Amino acid sequence: MIDASKLTEEFGCLVFNDKVMRQRLPKDIYQAVHKTIEKGTHLELDVANCVAAVMKEWAVENGATHFTHWFQPMTGLTAEKHDSFISPTSDGSVIMEFSGKELVKGEPDASSFPSGGLRATFEARGYTAWDPSSPAFIKDGSLYIPTAFCSYGGEALDKKTPLLRSMEALSNEAVKVMKLLGYEDVNRVNTTIGSEQEYFLIDKDFYKKRKDLLFTGRTLIGAPASKGQEMEDHYFGVIKPKVSAYMHDLDEELWKLGIPAKTKHNEVAPSQHELAPVFETANIAVDHNQLTMEVMKKVADKHNYACLLHEKPFEGINGSGKHNNWSICTDTGINLLNPGKHPGQNIPFLVFLMSVIAAVDEYAPLLRLSVASAGNDHRLGGNEAPPAIISIFVGDELAEVLKCIEEGKDFAETGKITMGMGATVLPHITKDNTDRNRTSPFAFTGNKFEFRMPGSAVSVANANIVLNTAVAEQLSRIYEKLSKLDKEGFEEKLKDVLKEELLAHKRVLFNGNGYTDEWVQEAEKRGLPNLKSLPDAMPYWISDESIKLFTKHGIFTKEEIHSRYDILLENYSKSIHIEALTMQEMVRKDLTEGIISYEKDLTKELVQKKEILGEAGGSLETGILKTLDSASSNMSEALAKLFEDTKVAETKEDLLDQASYYKETILKDMDELRKYADEAENMIPDKYLSYPTYGQMLFSLR
Repeated sequence: MIDASKLTEEFGCLVFNDKVMRQRLPKDIYQAVHKTIEKGTHLELDVANCVAAVMKEWAVENGATHFTHWFQPMTGLTAEKHDSFISPTSDGSVIMEFSGKELVKGEPDASSFPSGGLRATFEARGYTAWDPSSPAFIKDGSLYIPTAFCSYGGEALDKKTPLLRSMEALSNEAVKVMKLLGYEDVNRVNTTIGSEQEYFLIDKDFYKKRKDLLFTGRTLIGAPASKGQEMEDHYFGVIKPKVSAYMHDLDEELWKLGIPAKTKHNEVAPSQHELAPVFETANIAVDHNQLTMEVMKKVADKHNYACLLHEKPFEGINGSGKHNNWSICTDTGINLLNPGKHPGQNIPFLVFLMSVIAAVDEYAPLLRLSVASAGNDHRLGGNEAPPAIISIFVGDELAEVLKCIEEGKDFAETGKITMGMGATVLPHITKDNTDRNRTSPFAFTGNKFEFRMPGSAVSVANANIVLNTAVAEQLSRIYEKLSKLDKEGFEEKLKDVLKEELLAHKRVLFNGNGYTDEWVQEAEKRGLPNLKSLPDAMPYWISDESIKLFTKHGIFTKEEIHSRYDILLENYSKSIHIEALTMQEMVRKDLTEGIISYEKDLTKELVQKKEILGEAGGSLETGILKTLDSASSNMSEALAKLFEDTKVAETKEDLLDQASYYKETILKDMDELRKYADEAENMIPDKYLSYPTYGQMLFSLR
């Protein structure tokens, strides 16, 4: 347990961070590494050799015996292969060594990871390359080295490589704009992320008895409990002692790994919780979020919990998201999305704000696709999540600023408003200039945008790759327009450019309730896309516009784009296929067994009552048996249809056609089967079921 008084010393104690490098590396080596991290310069082998020797020495001191190149293949998870530091000597003993070559480059098998056709099964070689901008760390007795992952031909087979490319692309375009605006000292612009992570905790023993949770991450059958979240008593409620102990241990494990876990609380649904970190550079934030999900599960296991990260593990209550708080900062310390005290006069802010608005409007289908998955499609559009229609909330003050730009007027600032609470003892509160909108998929929240659509189980790399690239493209276009303006009267002409951009893209601005049917109708009138599922959005990924965007900025090659198209569709179809098979097995074996056992006992009871009371006896049992028999009959028909349609799905060869069939047919079959299965389950006492019910799973934590 970390001593609270020594928290500042213990934080990051398992991380080979800047502090450790500054203390341990020779000054010239440290400066070379720092230059690589800050400016993206190439790292020479002699520098790598020195870093490797020092890194190994530090790792061994902290109990590490192995090292691994830790990478993020297109499975959405992380991957690792561990090698020991030992090297045999001629006298039969071993020495501990680690070279610069081993640090910089690894060679995992690339044939068994998703590649979308970039690799054939017989073409096995792949490479991992050290990412010095994300610090190495120690976990479970191994030194973890964050790396990129590519094929023998150099194609990106991971999520880190395109993320780094997108960060560089945005930085390049943003620096050009800033220098044009007179900020000559700006040499780099970084995107920062704070990823709020929602999750469920349930008893591990219950988890082990649910095949659907084990195989798919979500419950495929299950009647609702008598109580759900309607009392709104769990949100921000008192954290139960055992859950609090889990959260405490989780914080400590994350802090040791240098992950700045900041906020923890109960979420809306029963047994649902949230963890939020402090903002970090995008690349490190993505690495840390992947690591956070791993540690969450590991710590949960120690507390006899199962940590559920699926977007919709339980039907009828809120699912889980991963709100992506995104901002842009210069290397000189300017937050380019901070309006400041005078937003109407803050030219850099207005230029970058308009670039984001234009990017979100023009590339909305790609942003929607960046958060699409079989799991997240169940969540988006529900009352706890933003709708599938992408819009931007800017708040009252910025709406007024934009209105002034559109009308060619100066923005009249109102200043801060102080609000009394009605009791003398309570302090006066300074109101923010705008409220929050929890129904908006893309909301401005003061000095950043909160992209609320990413799902809880996925890597946020995809969302930030698309967002960074789309904004880079709009900055490129604005730079081209601004660079042609005369210096005389530049600011007024610049506002004309901003007005032109606003008029072209203001349809995406919406400050109202995104959950209403009226908004769906209004969005359709505005021409905003409403892409409800991954198959609906996939054609946009390989469109000419998409290929032009990503290849122009060097994010993906055309081949890499098409490979991800195949992988996304395959993953979608495979996920639903596994769900369909699991559901059939649970209904056919587990639920049916419970129904039969209960019917046998009811029939015995019915016979006994009739023997005693005659034909008038057993009316209750007769009624239950008839209702249960009707539900069972309907369930049997729905099960047969799902079985037959699943066989048809397996024969589909075209990937988009197959994914669409799973969406349009298989998911509907599963919904129909679930309706009757849940109806039957609702009539069966818990003791007849081989799996735990919703009530047991959601309300058993102490």
